[in-house]
Amino acid sequence: MTAKEFNETLEMIGRDYPGAIPKREIFALAKEYQKMPVDEVVKLLKCKSNDQKLGAVSILDWKARNKKTAEEERKAIYDLYIDNHEFIDDWGMVDRAAPYVVGGYLHGKDKKPLYDLAKSKNPMERRTAIVSTYYFIRKNEIEDTFKIAEILVHDSEHFVQTAVGSWVREAGKRDEEKLRNFLDKYAVDMPRIMLRYAIEKLDQVTRNYYLGLK
Repeated sequence: MTAKEFNETLEMIGRDYPGAIPKREIFALAKEYQKMPVDEVVKLLKCKSNDQKLGAVSILDWKARNKKTAEEERKAIYDLYIDNHEFIDDWGMVDRAAPYVVGGYLHGKDKKPLYDLAKSKNPMERRTAIVSTYYFIRKNEIEDTFKIAEILVHDSEHFVQTAVGSWVREAGKRDEEKLRNFLDKYAVDMPRIMLRYAIEKLDQVTRNYYLGLK
């Protein structure tokens, strides 16, 4: 399986969708190509088309989700993602792959790489830092979500703000008290859109209370 073969198949699919190829088609194609060698995935990631790059990160995601993927390859796909983050320049690409490729690999390991990403000048790397913690949330481990959210709580980038709000909301489903403590500390001066995402699943009275603090 090669990047060239993937691109040729993607081009054929594109003939049926003259406007834009639906993401579901790209995801399905990526699943078929999940055994593509890592060095070929890199070639795909470095293509100019967002469809090709989304295909690349989707292949990484399918590899990471596959329970048969060896630890050595999990490290290889994690390294590929981190080392080539400059090409992962869209929030949809981050959300597609970061939870399993990054979060899944770091689960049970030192989380320092996420804290380093949270301090990056690249907003998509900062988004990766918080989005990756979704894997931990699924394991009922929410401490890193809130700690990284504290680093990013005053971030000026829209797509980082929405990610922080979304992921503390998800962590809050596991422990509402921790979410409320976070909001009690930061709701007054956190970006409004971040706050709206964070309180989305709370009751109306509570939502009105935190919005009233702004």
